[in-house]
Amino acid sequence: MNPDRKYEFTWNLLGDIAQGRPNLGTTTRLEVYRLMQFTFRDLLEQKYGSAAADEIFYQAGKLAGVEFYKHFLGNVVDYHEFVKQLQQVLKDMGIGILRVEQANLAAGSFVITVSEDLDCSGLPELDYEICKYDEGFIAALMESFSGKRFVVKEVDCWCTGDRTCRFTAQAID
Repeated sequence: MNPDRKYEFTWNLLGDIAQGRPNLGTTTRLEVYRLMQFTFRDLLEQKYGSAAADEIFYQAGKLAGVEFYKHFLGNVVDYHEFVKQLQQVLKDMGIGILRVEQANLAAGSFVITVSEDLDCSGLPELDYEICKYDEGFIAALMESFSGKRFVVKEVDCWCTGDRTCRFTAQAID
C-alpha cells in the first residue's frame, strides 16, 4: 500500500458484509448501482470531458477485472474451464449472462456477449455504446487468463437498440 493514497484498491475495502449488514446482506437494487455509476460518470464528464470519463471507466473496469479474476477465478489454465467458471460466477453474482459467440484461440480473437448487463440493460436508446467499464473488465479477464494484452470494443449495446451487449476482443502484441 502506498501511504500517500487513501483508496488504493484492496479487498479489505469491501469490509465484513456479514457483520456490517446482518439483515440486508449482500444484495441491493440495481437502481442504486446505476445511480452511483451514472452520477460518477456525469461528474467526471463535466470536469474532464466525455473521452476522459470513458477512459477512467475503462481503466476502472480493467482494475476490477484483474482483481475479480484473482479473487474469483484464480489460476484456471484450461480455456473451456475459464469460460465455464466465468459464466457461472457472473450469473451467480447477478452481473450478467456471458456467452462466447466466436473464439479463435490461435488468433486471440473473440466475440463475447453479456445479456442482462448491470450497466445498460433496460436503458433508453442513446445512439452510442456506453459499456466502457465492461470493455476494461473483459480485457482484464482475458489478459489475466491468457497473459496476453487485449483490446476490447463494444460493438452492440442495449443503448444502440440491441438487446445484448456484444464485444470484440483481440489479443495484441
